[in-house]
Amino acid sequence: MSILAWTWILVSVTLVLYIGIAIHARSKSTSDFYAADRSLHPVLNGMATGADWISAASFLSMAGLISFMGRDGSVYLMGWTGGYVLLAMLVAPYLRKYGRYTVPEFIGDRYYSQFAKLFAVLCAILISFTYIAGQMRGVGIVFSRFLEVPINTGVVIGMFVVFFYAVIGGMKGITYTQVAQYCILIIAYMIPAIFISIMMTGNPVPFFGIGSSVSAEGAAILGDSSAQGRHLLAVLNDLHTDLGFAEYTSGVRPKIDMLFVVIALMLGTAGLPHVIIRFFTVPRIRDARASAGWALIFIVLLYASAPAVAVFARTNFITSIHEVRYDDAPEWFKSAEQTGLIAWVDKNGDGHIQYGPGDAIVGKPKQIGHLGAFGQQTVKNTRTDFVNEVYIDRDIIVLANPEIAGLPNWVVALVAAGGLAAAMSTAAGLLLVIASAISHDLIKGMLMPSMSEKGELLWARCAAAGAVVVAGLFGIFPLGYVAQVVAFAFGLAASSFFPAIIMGIFSKRTNVYGAFTGMLGGILFTTAYIGYFTLFNPQANTPENWWFGISPEGIGTVGMLLNFTLIFIVSRFTPAPPQDVQDQVQSLRYPVDRGRGETKISSKARRIY
Repeated sequence: MSILAWTWILVSVTLVLYIGIAIHARSKSTSDFYAADRSLHPVLNGMATGADWISAASFLSMAGLISFMGRDGSVYLMGWTGGYVLLAMLVAPYLRKYGRYTVPEFIGDRYYSQFAKLFAVLCAILISFTYIAGQMRGVGIVFSRFLEVPINTGVVIGMFVVFFYAVIGGMKGITYTQVAQYCILIIAYMIPAIFISIMMTGNPVPFFGIGSSVSAEGAAILGDSSAQGRHLLAVLNDLHTDLGFAEYTSGVRPKIDMLFVVIALMLGTAGLPHVIIRFFTVPRIRDARASAGWALIFIVLLYASAPAVAVFARTNFITSIHEVRYDDAPEWFKSAEQTGLIAWVDKNGDGHIQYGPGDAIVGKPKQIGHLGAFGQQTVKNTRTDFVNEVYIDRDIIVLANPEIAGLPNWVVALVAAGGLAAAMSTAAGLLLVIASAISHDLIKGMLMPSMSEKGELLWARCAAAGAVVVAGLFGIFPLGYVAQVVAFAFGLAASSFFPAIIMGIFSKRTNVYGAFTGMLGGILFTTAYIGYFTLFNPQANTPENWWFGISPEGIGTVGMLLNFTLIFIVSRFTPAPPQDVQDQVQSLRYPVDRGRGETKISSKARRIY
C-alpha cells in the first residue's frame, strides 16, 4: 500500500483508540477531572508522564534542530533531560506532600495570598498557551505532511480530536490515553531509528550506532565506498565542510548562550505546571517518587536515541538531494514541497538541487507547493550570494527520515502516528492545566467558592474547550519552530514559578511580598525580551543583537536570577510570614510518607494581604 493509505489506516486506528479510552475512563467528578482520583499505579503514571513530557518538541523538533545545528542543538537534549531529574528530586515529592491540585493553589496557600494565587493563575495560563502552541503546530505538520492537507487544516483537525478526549476524559481519561500514546510514540520513534542504525553502521542500538563506523551497506547508501570503516560522525563532518558548513561536531553558538539555554530548560522543567500536576494522581508520596523514576526510564529511551536520529537524518538528507537533478529528486522531497515544508529555488538555472549555507529564499515559503506557486516576487527577492537553493523546515526531518532512508511505507506511516501521539498527549495535559487554573483556582477558589462540584466540572470543560480554540490559533500563527516555541515556555516557567516554588519549600523567611515581586519581575522581563525578538523585531534575532549574547530561548535564566534576587531582597525587608506558615514549611522539607494523608496549611495562614 501507499504511504497515504498506511497513514490513514494507522492514524485513524490510533485516534479512535484515544477517543474510545477517553469515553471509557471519562471523569465523573472533579477529583477524577483534576487528579484521576489519586488512584494510578506508579508505572502507569510514569508512562503517562513520559507521554506528557515527550511532546512534539521532543519527538518532531529536537532531533531536527540537532540535525541542523549539530553540537549547538545539544542544549535541548541536556536541558530537558537534566530538568526532569531536577523536578523529580527537588520539587515533586514536596508538592505532592502539600496536597494541592495545581501550582497556583500551592502559591496561594504557601504565600497566604489570593492575589499571589491570581497572578500564578495568569502565569500558568501564559506558559501553557505558549507551550501548547508548539504542540498544535506539530499536529498540523504531521497531518500536512502525510495526509496531504495544508498545515492550518491539520491544526484544525487536531483541535477537534484533542478537544474531544481532553474535555470528556479529564485527567483520568487523559492519563489512560497517554499510556496508549506513549506505547505508540516510542515504538514509532525506535523502529526507524533501529532500522537505520543497522543499515548505516550494522549496530542495532541507535545511541551506540552514532559512535560506530560506517558499514559496507551504509557506504553504498551514501554512494561513497571510501566511507566504509570510517566513523559516521567523521563522514558527516567531511560532508559539512565540503558544502561550506562548519563541522557538525563543532559549534558556532556563543558558549554563554548555550549555558543559559540549558539552565532555562532545566529550571523551567521544575516549574512546568502540566508536569507537576501528574504527581498528584498517585495514592502516596512514595508512589510519586516511584512514578518519577519510571517516567525517567521511559523518557531516556527516546532522548538517548535523538542524537543518533539527527545524525542519520542529516547524513542521508545531504547525500540524497545535493547535486541531484530536480526531475530525479526523491519522492519524499517533492511530497514535502506540496505543503511548503521544503522548497527549491533554482538560482543558477541548471536544474540541479544545490544545498549549502545561507537562505534559499527570503522568508518562509507559503504552504502552496513548489516554486512556481510562490510567484515571481519570491524569485525576484531571492538572495543570490549564497549557493543554497533548498529551504527545509527543521520540524520535517524526523517525519522524512524513514522515507529518506527508504524504509517500508508502514514504518513511515507509523512515525506519523507517533508524532501525533506525542503532540496530542502533551496538548491534552496542558489543556487540563488551563482548565484547572480557570475553573478550580480562579472561579471556584476565588470568584464562586460556594459553587457545586457539578458546576465546577462544567466550568472546567468549558475552559478546556475555549483553550483548544486559542491553542489552535497559536498553532496557525506560530512564533517559530516547535522546539523554539516550547523553549520559550520553559524560559517563562523558569523565570516565574521555579524560584517561588523552591523558596516556598526551602525558605521559611520568604513571604508573599517577595514571592509576588519576584514572579512579576521575572516573567515581565522574560516576556518582554522574547516578545521583542519574536513578535516585534524578528529580523534582529541574531547573536550580535542579543543582550550579552543570550538568545530568547536562554533569557529565562536571567529572568530566574532576577526573580530570586527580588524574592530574597524584598522578603528580608518586609514582615516575616505567620508562624504557622513557617512551621508548615519546616515540616514540608521532610517529605515522610504517612499514608494517604497530606499536610494542609491552617486556615489562619490563608489570610489575604
